[in-house]
Amino acid sequence: MLWPLNACNDREIEALLDAAFGADRLGRTAYKLRKGTEVLAAMSYCLVDEASALLGSIQCWPVKITDETGVDYALVLIGPVAVAPSRQNEGLGHMLMNAALDAALLEGNPPLIMIGDPEYYTRFGFTAGETSGWRLPGPFEAHRLLLRNDGDYPLPLSGMIGLDCDN
Repeated sequence: MLWPLNACNDREIEALLDAAFGADRLGRTAYKLRKGTEVLAAMSYCLVDEASALLGSIQCWPVKITDETGVDYALVLIGPVAVAPSRQNEGLGHMLMNAALDAALLEGNPPLIMIGDPEYYTRFGFTAGETSGWRLPGPFEAHRLLLRNDGDYPLPLSGMIGLDCDN
């Protein structure tokens, strides 16, 4: 069953994320992008079984890209997307991604970014084709910075991604 993220236990979500990504995950660049902002509740979910045991979660966050002239463009950062290691390869990640993408449509279809495996996330319409000039506040592999912009919002060719605290 898909529940709003805020209906799940925060400690259980953190334990799931540790199991899926390792305890060192908090030092990664994606976490720097999320620090100090609030999750977008309307686009973030947890997945539970019939006994309400946590199986997965997806979180979405308001961020922005600032171009070279100082103009800001709103983005939504998707991630982390986590599935319990014992339940991977059952389609649960697809279910979570599709829920977030459906929610994005209801939220005006904003440009979505993520740091992830292009081999997996291209099936959801993400590509690194337009992000080569974008920078992040920490190390990242350029081919893993992915964008889905189905709303065809104008975005800069280059700029720095950071927090969007106005959302």
